[in-house]
Amino acid sequence: MRFNVLGSMEINKDDNKSLPINSSKTGQVIALLLARRHEIVSADTLIEELWGESPPRSAMTTLQTYVYHARKLFSRESVVSDGRELLITRSPGYLIQLEKHEVDAWVFEETVEHGRAHLRSGRPEPAAALFREALRLWRGPAFASIQPGNVLQAHATYLAELRIRATHLRLQAEQAMGQYEDIIPELRSLVISHPLNESFHAQLIDALHRSGRRAEALHAYQELRAVLDRELGISPSPEVQLLQVALLDEGRPAGRRPPHHAVGGARPQAPAQL
Repeated sequence: MRFNVLGSMEINKDDNKSLPINSSKTGQVIALLLARRHEIVSADTLIEELWGESPPRSAMTTLQTYVYHARKLFSRESVVSDGRELLITRSPGYLIQLEKHEVDAWVFEETVEHGRAHLRSGRPEPAAALFREALRLWRGPAFASIQPGNVLQAHATYLAELRIRATHLRLQAEQAMGQYEDIIPELRSLVISHPLNESFHAQLIDALHRSGRRAEALHAYQELRAVLDRELGISPSPEVQLLQVALLDEGRPAGRRPPHHAVGGARPQAPAQL
């Protein structure tokens, strides 16, 4: 059995049947309890999620009704076959008691962390495999079938950011494996869908450069500079400016190369790992 939240919410039961969780208040309660891993969610937090700053007078009683419906759903659909209680009342609120492998978001976070450990240890191949495995769990935006309140939306945003970071790390691992040409199409798509994410732009510039496509790399840098100036009125970061310096220096005779601080005004610092 597994609860899936990385897309439309559903429960994959032990009999391999899928049970969708719709956009109801009961579904919203289940979603928030799943968002808080091994954590008691207070009744006050659940009420805030359900009604924001304008809860009804009967909020506590109504919340208890939604919890009752959630328990009935789990029982009626035989969500677990071992008879254990999933939704537990524990002061000051409620807790969903599940194992790590029983929620896809929890599996995603743990798999990404394992991939990070491999990448930090200089093992890009197993790192890339783990990042790919983690990213395959996504079927759409987190909690897509639920109308979230502010509390759940914050967690959905966190998961979306972690998804972007996992994508960046996977590409970093594949670059470390020398797969520059292979990742260029995906990077071109990513810089369009995330135009202000300098990390994706930097990876595209570097991949083009290392694939022998220097002119395209310079053009990619100019596109980044233009979008940052147009949208935010800023220049690329010093780390990205150093990529341009390397591209320009490569095309000049050694005696005609300007000092690095001449590019973009201030002298860029040594690049951090992107």
